[in-house]
Amino acid sequence: MQISAVRDYHAHVYYDAGTRPQAQALRERMEQLFPQARFGRWHDVPVGPHPSAMYQVAFGVDLFETLVPWLILNRSPLTIFLHPQTGEPRADHSLRAVWMGPAQEIALHKLPERD
Repeated sequence: MQISAVRDYHAHVYYDAGTRPQAQALRERMEQLFPQARFGRWHDVPVGPHPSAMYQVAFGVDLFETLVPWLILNRSPLTIFLHPQTGEPRADHSLRAVWMGPAQEIALHKLPERD
């Protein structure tokens, strides 16, 4: 697969009741620093294939080189699940995914092979 197949990226910021304030602070700072990113709704319970409460940050390929290093340096203590969007959701959420923090089990059976 060519890198040009990546349409954009999703970062899923996982949190629980104890880390929700940190997730809120991280999001507020991201909204200030990366206004071109798209911020999804808060999901206080697991949704879709995700095993934890989370919100999603969608961003273009052009933001990868600044947003991802920033997340690496500023995510603590949160776990972030990062994956590309190539039109193959199951592979994007498994073979092509990156974890910042402890990995969790994604319910891959809930995802189609292709969009």
